[in-house]
Amino acid sequence: MNIEVLLDADAVARRAAAFIADAARTAVSARGRFVFAVSGGRTPWIMLRVLAEEELPWEAVEVVQVDERVAPEGHTDRNLTHLRESLLERAPLKPGQIHAMPVAAEDLAGAAREYGDVLRNLTAPSGRLDLVHLGLGPDGHTASLIPEAPELEVLDAPVAVTGVYQGRRRMTLTYPVLNDARQVLWVVTGDDKREMLLRLREGDAAIPAGRVAAGAAVVLADRAAAGHGRV
Repeated sequence: MNIEVLLDADAVARRAAAFIADAARTAVSARGRFVFAVSGGRTPWIMLRVLAEEELPWEAVEVVQVDERVAPEGHTDRNLTHLRESLLERAPLKPGQIHAMPVAAEDLAGAAREYGDVLRNLTAPSGRLDLVHLGLGPDGHTASLIPEAPELEVLDAPVAVTGVYQGRRRMTLTYPVLNDARQVLWVVTGDDKREMLLRLREGDAAIPAGRVAAGAAVVLADRAAAGHGRV
């Protein structure tokens, strides 16, 4: 795991955007497509607005969601709402290039299976996402993989539906997908993440984030999260 400490959240967002842009160019050059999974959060929305300004082969970019809250279309709780505002409305992407988790479905378990099919079709023949962007919660969660939740043990499906967490059920990618990604990019900002960032670096499997494979992982953290560079 490579950890890079930057001054503040804005610097992290800009560095993350540059990292994703480089990964996109490399993937399209090598395989003709870039399939990128994005998480939510204030710093990531800045990251995506910066990314939208990059000169990329946008026609070959496919964006999927790491996780999503079960909330109405257009609701501010939905990551998709901010994803559209930050990236779709700013970059030369077609709406069909952003693949929304189907959290409005009545049958959420069936919808999760369908989203797994979407992922398999997008990533064929390798079945691997090119890049997964992850955040880190103050409780050590990542994606919507929550401490002590049964979804932590899902190893036979790429997508799972959670119970209620912070007022909402969620749909989330599972460890098999996250750990098979070609690259993992962690974006970690804020002093409330300091303890969990240390545990992530140590590979502490007692927290959900610590169970994500570290071999192809890069962490971009601000000085607040890193304890002013002591990580």
